[in-house]
Amino acid sequence: MTVATGQASAHLRRIDRVWAATALILLAVLALDRDLFLASLEFLATSWLWTLPFVLASAMLAASIAATALDRPLGESLRRRAGEAVVIAGVLGALSPFCSVSVVPLVAGLLAVGVPLAPVMAFWVGSPLIDPEMFVLTAGIIDLPFALVRTGTAIVAGLLAGFATLALARLAWVRSPLKPHVPFAELGTVYGTGCSLDTERPVMLAFWRDPQRWNRFVGQARAIGLFMLKWLTLAFVIESLLLAWVPPETAAGVLGSGAWWTVPAAAFIGMPTYLNGYAAVPVIDGLLQLGMEPGAAIAFLIGGEITSIPTAMAVYVIVRHKVFALYLGLGLGAAVLMGWGVQALTGLV
Repeated sequence: MTVATGQASAHLRRIDRVWAATALILLAVLALDRDLFLASLEFLATSWLWTLPFVLASAMLAASIAATALDRPLGESLRRRAGEAVVIAGVLGALSPFCSVSVVPLVAGLLAVGVPLAPVMAFWVGSPLIDPEMFVLTAGIIDLPFALVRTGTAIVAGLLAGFATLALARLAWVRSPLKPHVPFAELGTVYGTGCSLDTERPVMLAFWRDPQRWNRFVGQARAIGLFMLKWLTLAFVIESLLLAWVPPETAAGVLGSGAWWTVPAAAFIGMPTYLNGYAAVPVIDGLLQLGMEPGAAIAFLIGGEITSIPTAMAVYVIVRHKVFALYLGLGLGAAVLMGWGVQALTGLV
Protein backbone atom coordinates (compact mmCIF):
# COMPACT_ATOMS: atom_id res chain seq x y z
CA MET A 1 0.00 0.00 0.00
CA THR A 2 1.44 3.38 -1.00
CA VAL A 3 1.57 6.35 1.35
CA ALA A 4 -1.10 8.15 -0.69
CA THR A 5 -3.38 5.11 -0.58
CA GLY A 6 -2.89 4.80 3.16
CA GLN A 7 -3.70 8.46 3.71
CA ALA A 8 -6.83 8.18 1.57
CA SER A 9 -7.92 5.13 3.54
CA ALA A 10 -7.37 6.99 6.81
CA HIS A 11 -9.45 9.93 5.56
CA LEU A 12 -12.29 7.60 4.57
CA ARG A 13 -12.26 5.98 8.01
CA ARG A 14 -12.63 9.42 9.61
CA ILE A 15 -15.77 10.20 7.58
CA ASP A 16 -18.83 9.65 9.70
CA ARG A 17 -20.94 6.96 8.05
CA VAL A 18 -24.23 8.46 9.23
CA TRP A 19 -23.53 11.90 7.77
CA ALA A 20 -22.22 10.22 4.62
CA ALA A 21 -25.41 8.17 4.25
CA THR A 22 -27.55 11.28 4.71
CA ALA A 23 -25.56 13.19 2.10
CA LEU A 24 -25.68 10.32 -0.41
CA ILE A 25 -29.46 9.97 -0.03
CA LEU A 26 -30.00 13.69 -0.56
CA LEU A 27 -27.67 13.74 -3.58
CA ALA A 28 -29.50 10.79 -5.11
CA VAL A 29 -32.86 12.52 -4.56
CA LEU A 30 -31.48 15.72 -6.10
CA ALA A 31 -30.35 13.82 -9.18
CA LEU A 32 -33.72 12.08 -9.58
CA ASP A 33 -36.24 14.69 -8.49
CA ARG A 34 -35.28 18.28 -7.73
CA ASP A 35 -38.73 19.17 -6.36
CA LEU A 36 -38.63 16.23 -3.95
CA PHE A 37 -35.12 17.27 -2.88
CA LEU A 38 -36.36 20.76 -2.01
CA ALA A 39 -39.38 19.31 -0.24
CA SER A 40 -37.11 17.03 1.80
CA LEU A 41 -34.93 19.98 2.82
CA GLU A 42 -38.01 21.93 3.84
CA PHE A 43 -39.30 18.96 5.83
CA LEU A 44 -35.89 18.54 7.47
CA ALA A 45 -35.77 22.21 8.48
CA THR A 46 -39.33 22.13 9.84
CA SER A 47 -38.69 18.93 11.78
CA TRP A 48 -35.54 20.30 13.37
CA LEU A 49 -37.25 23.58 14.20
CA TRP A 50 -39.70 21.56 16.28
CA THR A 51 -37.29 18.92 17.63
CA LEU A 52 -34.16 20.96 18.43
CA PRO A 53 -35.44 22.41 21.74
CA PHE A 54 -36.23 18.91 22.99
CA VAL A 55 -32.82 17.57 21.95
CA LEU A 56 -31.02 20.45 23.66
CA ALA A 57 -33.14 20.15 26.79
CA SER A 58 -32.70 16.38 27.06
CA ALA A 59 -28.93 16.60 26.47
CA MET A 60 -28.50 19.27 29.15
CA LEU A 61 -30.84 17.47 31.54
CA ALA A 62 -29.01 14.16 31.24
CA ALA A 63 -25.57 15.76 31.55
CA SER A 64 -26.61 17.96 34.49
CA ILE A 65 -28.15 15.10 36.48
CA ALA A 66 -24.93 13.14 36.07
CA ALA A 67 -22.83 16.21 36.93
CA THR A 68 -24.74 16.76 40.17
CA ALA A 69 -24.42 13.03 40.99
CA LEU A 70 -28.19 12.76 41.40
CA ASP A 71 -28.30 9.82 38.99
CA ARG A 72 -27.66 7.15 41.64
CA PRO A 73 -30.20 8.30 44.28
CA LEU A 74 -32.74 9.03 41.53
CA GLY A 75 -32.36 5.56 40.05
CA GLU A 76 -32.55 3.87 43.46
CA SER A 77 -35.65 5.84 44.45
CA LEU A 78 -37.51 4.97 41.25
CA ARG A 79 -36.51 1.32 41.49
CA ARG A 80 -38.04 1.13 44.99
CA ARG A 81 -41.29 2.69 43.72
CA ALA A 82 -41.30 1.19 40.24
CA GLY A 83 -45.04 0.50 40.11
CA GLU A 84 -45.98 4.03 41.09
CA ALA A 85 -43.41 5.40 38.64
CA VAL A 86 -44.97 3.40 35.79
CA VAL A 87 -48.44 4.81 36.49
CA ILE A 88 -47.17 8.39 36.71
CA ALA A 89 -45.07 8.00 33.55
CA GLY A 90 -47.97 6.48 31.63
CA VAL A 91 -50.24 9.42 32.43
CA LEU A 92 -47.53 12.05 31.87
CA GLY A 93 -46.76 10.49 28.50
CA ALA A 94 -50.24 11.34 27.25
CA LEU A 95 -49.83 14.95 28.38
CA SER A 96 -46.36 15.54 26.93
CA PRO A 97 -45.83 17.34 23.59
CA PHE A 98 -43.33 14.83 22.16
CA CYS A 99 -43.73 13.10 18.80
CA SER A 100 -42.42 9.62 18.06
CA VAL A 101 -38.89 10.74 17.07
CA SER A 102 -38.40 13.74 19.35
CA VAL A 103 -39.09 11.68 22.47
CA VAL A 104 -36.06 9.44 21.82
CA PRO A 105 -33.36 11.85 23.13
CA LEU A 106 -35.32 12.40 26.35
CA VAL A 107 -35.81 8.66 26.80
CA ALA A 108 -32.10 8.02 26.28
CA GLY A 109 -31.21 10.72 28.80
CA LEU A 110 -33.58 9.27 31.41
CA LEU A 111 -32.13 5.79 30.95
CA ALA A 112 -28.59 7.13 31.15
CA VAL A 113 -29.11 8.78 34.53
CA GLY A 114 -30.52 5.66 36.13
CA VAL A 115 -34.29 5.81 35.60
CA PRO A 116 -35.49 2.18 35.33
CA LEU A 117 -36.65 0.93 31.94
CA ALA A 118 -40.23 0.16 33.06
CA PRO A 119 -41.42 3.75 33.73
CA VAL A 120 -39.37 4.98 30.79
CA MET A 121 -41.09 2.43 28.53
CA ALA A 122 -44.50 3.57 29.79
CA PHE A 123 -43.67 7.17 28.90
CA TRP A 124 -41.96 6.11 25.68
CA VAL A 125 -44.94 4.21 24.30
CA GLY A 126 -47.67 6.57 25.48
CA SER A 127 -46.06 9.91 24.68
CA PRO A 128 -46.18 9.90 20.84
CA LEU A 129 -49.81 8.80 20.70
CA ILE A 130 -51.51 11.93 21.97
CA ASP A 131 -50.80 15.40 23.34
CA PRO A 132 -53.06 18.36 24.17
CA GLU A 133 -52.70 19.90 20.70
CA MET A 134 -53.39 16.59 18.97
CA PHE A 135 -56.40 16.03 21.23
CA VAL A 136 -57.93 19.35 20.19
CA LEU A 137 -57.17 18.64 16.51
CA THR A 138 -58.72 15.17 16.69
CA ALA A 139 -61.81 16.44 18.50
CA GLY A 140 -62.27 19.23 15.96
CA ILE A 141 -61.76 17.20 12.77
CA ILE A 142 -63.22 13.83 13.77
CA ASP A 143 -65.20 14.16 17.01
CA LEU A 144 -64.79 14.36 20.77
CA PRO A 145 -65.55 10.66 21.48
CA PHE A 146 -62.77 9.53 19.13
CA ALA A 147 -60.36 12.02 20.72
CA LEU A 148 -61.23 10.64 24.16
CA VAL A 149 -60.76 7.08 22.91
CA ARG A 150 -57.39 8.02 21.43
CA THR A 151 -56.32 9.55 24.75
CA GLY A 152 -57.52 6.56 26.74
CA THR A 153 -55.77 4.05 24.49
CA ALA A 154 -52.55 6.09 24.71
CA ILE A 155 -52.58 5.92 28.51
CA VAL A 156 -53.52 2.23 28.61
CA ALA A 157 -50.90 1.34 25.98
CA GLY A 158 -48.23 3.12 28.02
CA LEU A 159 -49.29 1.36 31.22
CA LEU A 160 -49.34 -2.06 29.53
CA ALA A 161 -45.85 -1.49 28.13
CA GLY A 162 -44.55 -0.24 31.48
CA PHE A 163 -45.89 -3.10 33.58
CA ALA A 164 -44.85 -5.70 30.98
CA THR A 165 -41.32 -4.31 31.20
CA LEU A 166 -41.52 -4.23 35.01
CA ALA A 167 -42.23 -7.97 34.96
CA LEU A 168 -38.85 -8.43 33.23
CA ALA A 169 -36.98 -6.12 35.61
CA ARG A 170 -34.66 -8.82 36.93
CA LEU A 171 -33.14 -9.53 33.52
CA ALA A 172 -29.66 -8.07 33.03
CA TRP A 173 -30.42 -6.42 29.68
CA VAL A 174 -33.46 -4.68 31.19
CA ARG A 175 -31.30 -3.27 33.99
CA SER A 176 -28.69 -2.07 31.47
CA PRO A 177 -30.67 -1.09 28.35
CA LEU A 178 -28.31 1.36 26.61
CA LYS A 179 -25.61 0.34 24.17
CA PRO A 180 -22.16 0.96 25.69
CA HIS A 181 -20.77 3.04 22.81
CA VAL A 182 -23.34 5.84 22.82
CA PRO A 183 -22.60 9.06 24.75
CA PHE A 184 -25.55 8.47 27.07
CA ALA A 185 -24.04 5.26 28.42
CA GLU A 186 -20.99 7.10 29.76
CA LEU A 187 -22.89 9.46 32.03
CA GLY A 188 -22.80 7.22 35.07
CA THR A 189 -19.04 6.65 34.89
CA VAL A 190 -17.37 9.87 33.79
CA TYR A 191 -17.28 11.34 37.28
CA GLY A 192 -16.35 8.19 39.15
CA THR A 193 -14.18 5.12 38.91
CA GLY A 194 -16.00 3.29 36.15
CA CYS A 195 -18.51 1.42 38.31
CA SER A 196 -21.56 2.88 36.63
CA LEU A 197 -24.36 4.02 38.93
CA ASP A 198 -22.91 2.28 42.00
CA THR A 199 -19.97 4.69 42.09
CA GLU A 200 -19.94 6.77 45.28
CA ARG A 201 -19.96 10.40 44.20
CA PRO A 202 -21.07 13.22 46.48
CA VAL A 203 -24.17 15.09 45.36
CA MET A 204 -23.35 18.64 44.29
CA LEU A 205 -26.26 20.63 42.90
CA ALA A 206 -24.09 23.65 42.00
CA PHE A 207 -21.89 21.49 39.77
CA TRP A 208 -20.68 24.50 37.78
CA ARG A 209 -18.55 25.52 40.75
CA ASP A 210 -16.41 22.42 40.26
CA PRO A 211 -14.26 22.86 37.12
CA GLN A 212 -14.02 19.11 36.52
CA ARG A 213 -17.78 18.59 36.74
CA TRP A 214 -18.47 21.65 34.58
CA ASN A 215 -16.05 20.52 31.88
CA ARG A 216 -17.57 17.06 31.90
CA PHE A 217 -21.07 18.52 31.71
CA VAL A 218 -20.18 20.62 28.66
CA GLY A 219 -18.41 17.71 26.98
CA GLN A 220 -21.23 15.24 27.61
CA ALA A 221 -23.99 17.65 26.59
CA ARG A 222 -22.12 18.39 23.35
CA ALA A 223 -21.47 14.71 22.63
CA ILE A 224 -25.10 13.76 23.24
CA GLY A 225 -26.40 16.64 21.12
CA LEU A 226 -24.14 15.85 18.17
CA PHE A 227 -24.91 12.14 18.41
CA MET A 228 -28.65 12.75 18.21
CA LEU A 229 -28.18 15.45 15.56
CA LYS A 230 -26.69 13.10 13.00
CA TRP A 231 -29.06 10.19 13.60
CA LEU A 232 -32.23 12.28 13.74
CA THR A 233 -31.19 14.12 10.58
CA LEU A 234 -30.95 10.79 8.74
CA ALA A 235 -34.28 9.69 10.24
CA PHE A 236 -36.01 12.91 9.16
CA VAL A 237 -34.67 12.60 5.60
CA ILE A 238 -35.97 9.04 5.33
CA GLU A 239 -39.27 10.14 6.88
CA SER A 240 -39.69 12.84 4.23
CA LEU A 241 -39.19 10.28 1.46
CA LEU A 242 -41.64 7.84 3.02
CA LEU A 243 -44.29 10.54 3.26
CA ALA A 244 -43.72 11.43 -0.40
CA TRP A 245 -43.60 7.90 -1.79
CA VAL A 246 -46.11 6.18 0.50
CA PRO A 247 -48.94 8.66 1.14
CA PRO A 248 -51.05 7.92 4.24
CA GLU A 249 -54.11 7.50 2.04
CA THR A 250 -52.47 4.58 0.22
CA ALA A 251 -51.57 2.68 3.37
CA ALA A 252 -54.72 3.48 5.28
CA GLY A 253 -57.01 2.78 2.34
CA VAL A 254 -56.30 -0.95 2.63
CA LEU A 255 -57.80 -0.86 6.11
CA GLY A 256 -61.21 0.47 5.16
CA SER A 257 -62.82 -2.87 4.38
CA GLY A 258 -64.00 -3.61 7.91
CA ALA A 259 -62.81 -7.25 7.72
CA TRP A 260 -61.72 -9.09 10.87
CA TRP A 261 -58.03 -8.87 9.98
CA THR A 262 -57.97 -5.08 9.64
CA VAL A 263 -56.88 -4.44 13.25
CA PRO A 264 -53.66 -6.52 13.22
CA ALA A 265 -53.06 -5.49 9.61
CA ALA A 266 -53.37 -1.85 10.61
CA ALA A 267 -50.78 -2.27 13.35
CA PHE A 268 -48.26 -3.91 11.02
CA ILE A 269 -48.89 -1.56 8.09
CA GLY A 270 -48.21 1.39 10.36
CA MET A 271 -44.67 0.12 10.99
CA PRO A 272 -43.10 0.47 7.51
CA THR A 273 -45.38 3.33 6.39
CA TYR A 274 -44.70 6.21 8.72
CA LEU A 275 -47.79 8.26 9.50
CA ASN A 276 -47.43 11.69 11.04
CA GLY A 277 -49.87 11.99 13.93
CA TYR A 278 -51.23 15.36 12.83
CA ALA A 279 -51.43 14.55 9.12
CA ALA A 280 -53.18 11.30 10.00
CA VAL A 281 -56.21 12.97 11.54
CA PRO A 282 -57.96 14.17 8.33
CA VAL A 283 -57.01 10.93 6.55
CA ILE A 284 -58.51 8.79 9.32
CA ASP A 285 -61.58 11.04 9.41
CA GLY A 286 -62.21 10.41 5.71
CA LEU A 287 -61.73 6.66 6.08
CA LEU A 288 -64.04 6.52 9.09
CA GLN A 289 -66.72 8.23 7.02
CA LEU A 290 -66.18 5.61 4.31
CA GLY A 291 -66.77 2.79 6.79
CA MET A 292 -63.37 2.09 8.35
CA GLU A 293 -63.69 0.45 11.76
CA PRO A 294 -62.57 2.63 14.72
CA GLY A 295 -60.45 -0.22 16.08
CA ALA A 296 -58.44 -0.39 12.87
CA ALA A 297 -57.99 3.38 12.96
CA ILE A 298 -56.64 3.26 16.52
CA ALA A 299 -54.32 0.34 15.69
CA PHE A 300 -53.00 2.19 12.64
CA LEU A 301 -52.33 5.36 14.64
CA ILE A 302 -50.55 3.49 17.45
CA GLY A 303 -48.54 1.27 15.10
CA GLY A 304 -47.53 4.20 12.91
CA GLU A 305 -46.41 6.42 15.77
CA ILE A 306 -44.53 3.87 17.90
CA THR A 307 -42.86 1.55 15.40
CA SER A 308 -42.33 3.65 12.27
CA ILE A 309 -39.02 3.30 10.44
CA PRO A 310 -37.59 6.73 11.40
CA THR A 311 -38.45 6.15 15.06
CA ALA A 312 -37.12 2.60 14.98
CA MET A 313 -33.83 3.87 13.52
CA ALA A 314 -33.40 6.41 16.31
CA VAL A 315 -34.21 3.78 18.94
CA TYR A 316 -31.96 1.10 17.43
CA VAL A 317 -28.78 3.16 17.70
CA ILE A 318 -29.12 3.83 21.44
CA VAL A 319 -30.48 0.64 23.06
CA ARG A 320 -29.39 -2.98 23.10
CA HIS A 321 -30.90 -5.34 20.56
CA LYS A 322 -33.13 -7.12 23.08
CA VAL A 323 -34.50 -3.81 24.36
CA PHE A 324 -35.15 -2.75 20.76
CA ALA A 325 -37.03 -5.99 20.10
CA LEU A 326 -39.00 -5.48 23.32
CA TYR A 327 -39.92 -1.94 22.25
CA LEU A 328 -41.16 -3.08 18.83
CA GLY A 329 -43.04 -6.01 20.33
CA LEU A 330 -44.74 -3.87 22.95
CA GLY A 331 -45.60 -1.23 20.36
CA LEU A 332 -47.18 -3.68 17.94
CA GLY A 333 -48.83 -5.61 20.76
CA ALA A 334 -50.31 -2.45 22.23
CA ALA A 335 -51.60 -1.40 18.80
CA VAL A 336 -53.38 -4.73 18.25
CA LEU A 337 -54.78 -4.97 21.79
CA MET A 338 -56.01 -1.38 21.81
CA GLY A 339 -57.56 -1.85 18.37
CA TRP A 340 -59.39 -5.01 19.40
CA GLY A 341 -60.45 -3.34 22.64
CA VAL A 342 -61.97 -0.41 20.78
CA GLN A 343 -63.68 -2.82 18.37
CA ALA A 344 -65.19 -4.71 21.29
CA LEU A 345 -66.42 -1.53 22.95
CA THR A 346 -67.95 -0.12 19.76
CA GLY A 347 -69.72 -3.42 19.24
CA LEU A 348 -71.38 -3.07 22.64
CA VAL A 349 -72.51 0.53 22.14
